[in-house]
Amino acid sequence: MFVDKDIILKGIAAAPGIAIGKVFLLEEEDFHFVRKEIPKSFREAERKRFDEAIEKSRSEFKVAYGKINDVLGKNYADIANVHILILDDPTLREDVYKLINDGVNAEYALFKVLYKIVRSFENMDDDFFKERKVDIQAVGKKILTNLLGKKEKNLAKLDEGSIIIAHNLTPADTVSVRGKKISGFATDIGGKTSHTAIIAQGLAMPAVLGLKNISSLVKTGEEIIVDGDKVEVILNPSQKTLLHYKNKYILQLADAKESKKLKSLTAETADKHEVFVFANIDHFDEVPIILNNGASGVGLYRTEVIYLNRDSIPTEQEHFDIYSKVAQQMLPYAATIRTFDLGGDKLAKMGLLNLGSESNPFLGLRAIRLCLKYPEIFVSQLRAILRSSVLGKVKLMYPMISGLEELRAANAILDKVKEDLGKENIKFDENMEVGAMIEVPSAVAVIDSIAKEVDFVSIGTNDLIQYTLAVDRVNENVAYLYDPMHPAILRFIKRIVDEGHKAGIKVAMCGEMAGDPKFTPIILGMGLDEFSVSPMQIAPIKKIIRSISFADCNAMADKVLKLEDSKSILKEIELFTKQEG
Repeated sequence: MFVDKDIILKGIAAAPGIAIGKVFLLEEEDFHFVRKEIPKSFREAERKRFDEAIEKSRSEFKVAYGKINDVLGKNYADIANVHILILDDPTLREDVYKLINDGVNAEYALFKVLYKIVRSFENMDDDFFKERKVDIQAVGKKILTNLLGKKEKNLAKLDEGSIIIAHNLTPADTVSVRGKKISGFATDIGGKTSHTAIIAQGLAMPAVLGLKNISSLVKTGEEIIVDGDKVEVILNPSQKTLLHYKNKYILQLADAKESKKLKSLTAETADKHEVFVFANIDHFDEVPIILNNGASGVGLYRTEVIYLNRDSIPTEQEHFDIYSKVAQQMLPYAATIRTFDLGGDKLAKMGLLNLGSESNPFLGLRAIRLCLKYPEIFVSQLRAILRSSVLGKVKLMYPMISGLEELRAANAILDKVKEDLGKENIKFDENMEVGAMIEVPSAVAVIDSIAKEVDFVSIGTNDLIQYTLAVDRVNENVAYLYDPMHPAILRFIKRIVDEGHKAGIKVAMCGEMAGDPKFTPIILGMGLDEFSVSPMQIAPIKKIIRSISFADCNAMADKVLKLEDSKSILKEIELFTKQEG
């Protein structure tokens, strides 16, 4: 903040970048309707009126699908299809019919049904599922608009340079403002897993969501800055602030131009040593983003989200439907699907396990341990992964492997699943690669043995650091001890890479270290083959790799691995970065 009159609001990350412009306030439509008693003789007509509003809404959503498809392609357009799926949910229509049959008007009936659904989503713990309430609300608003005969605002006629401020924006709204110079938006609601955020990332349009009340704090025409990098919005910026951000924007344009070039380029060092930059994802909706950002594959698909906030275990078919989408959309690239990494407490909520709360769930019944104790859950997921393997290039990865016994036990179950699928004449890729996450110190100690029995390994640095240093990184009392540059961590990484290469397999890293640019030279120098990072870190990591020499990184790594404290290590890495820069 430069002067007192700058008003800075912090929000939730949606899409990076800087946008500077004038506010265009998209005010929420005020829906006025009351509960009306509908006589029996008019209830059929009321149901028909509701059906007509549904059909009109479907047509409008199809138009929105077409707009997104034209701009970003089918993968992104499929995100918008969720609104049509909600419309087609028979439960929604049946519940509204029931209330109409009880004698209330369609508007009130829809309001009551939607209110109940939205409340159920609000009570969920997981951000992804909380965000689905926004989709429900968008569908409800569309139907109500058509029931009441109202017209929606046309965002395509915005003045050039506008910054849209709204309570919420739909994916179609977001796409309709494409091509406007220095365009961005900010909203009261929404989060990083919302479909609007995903579309904004695809459009490379700076956005900050979840600002709670920004729509009540601004007026159309006011100066505003959206900083998607710092995840904040600046209202009434001073001239000094404006100048600062205009300079940042010029640099952003240069970076964007370079990132666009990087999309189609390999992650090859200046001396022609090639590695690969993959992406970590939590949901298949993220596939368009990582492809647009130039990922060479999915290095880690976390499947936990499929299990969250449910009252029953996902079926094999539910798993297959999701994995098949990822496999097909990622072609010709590979997708590494990790079996779920959840604690027993999560599954106990589904009524599956009679398991009370554990005093230390991070060291309890979780991940591969849970799968081996309750193989019926494991088998369902393995079958789905294998079935999807014929639709794309699928790899399977086990989490939290602590030694050979667990690895062999997991593979024995996998072999039995393959045998059963064969007997059922269900096709699968018999050569599908199987790997293990190395995130437990005991796995590092026996990595020479593990590497001989897998097709690849991936280093999960988040847990490896936490378990090795005995540090809970979210505990403010000891978080300062969470140190990726601790000599023990670097020596562990080097050992994993060396033993993996001795066994003739690739070594990847999918923890946060892989996506931190300041660690790229040292990790590269230790011989890592594959970096798997968050979608927004693909281009920055590629850029660094292409700007440095592998031979120089290797020499620096050899020097660093002989140092005895993290302070000296960081100093050496910083010196190397300055010299290379």
